[in-house]
Amino acid sequence: MPEVAIRDVRKSFGAVEVLKGITMEVGRGEVTALIGRSGSGKSTLLRCVNGLEQINAGSIEIAGHKVGTDKASLRALRRDVGIVFQSYNLFPHLSVGENIMLAPRIVKSVSKGESRTTAEEVLTLVGLLEKFDAYPDELSGGQQQRVAIARSLAMRPKVMLFDEVTSALDPELTGEVLAVMEQLAQGGMTMLLVTHEMGFARRVANTTVFMHQGRIHEAGPSKDLFESPRTPELAQFVRSDVK
Repeated sequence: MPEVAIRDVRKSFGAVEVLKGITMEVGRGEVTALIGRSGSGKSTLLRCVNGLEQINAGSIEIAGHKVGTDKASLRALRRDVGIVFQSYNLFPHLSVGENIMLAPRIVKSVSKGESRTTAEEVLTLVGLLEKFDAYPDELSGGQQQRVAIARSLAMRPKVMLFDEVTSALDPELTGEVLAVMEQLAQGGMTMLLVTHEMGFARRVANTTVFMHQGRIHEAGPSKDLFESPRTPELAQFVRSDVK
């Protein structure tokens, strides 16, 4: 069974159909990268996978959950699926450690001692244990994004979703965040990510999916997709975006 199964998903905003019958899978422990121009539907698809957007047709199953609309099923889904956005969304009035401890304590009723141990563990993973008592405004953008990843990891997710998490960062800070994501991939985390970092997608993702005008235009093993595009649209995109 795939860890993520998307079947003929359609999504419209008003009269505009943004997703036009998307079907794809992500196997357990695999990394799939979604690439494509702005407006191709990548981020909308990711938000549908986490139930942040309601689909108009089709079905999505992730980490053993059918993505529905009722609040109880969405809460259960989000216990097992982490998502990190371009904006860090850290609480400015809480320390780094408190930011990470909050969700496990509220959502999973984890004790303060256990949540602190988990917070220290995930901060060590992202290389920021020494920032446990710091506040978000004392951190660089790259550090804040790594804390946002650690916060999701503290929930012990089965799947991680990443939506353009480096697009607001300069190249040096981007490298910090991508290194953490690569470490997660090597550790066997199932990941579905929207990215404009073509080198990262080629190196780390098992599969790359090129979206174009709301459809999957090409998909396959990342190395093959980048080395031998089958369509002029992907060939042009790779030429213009590869770094």
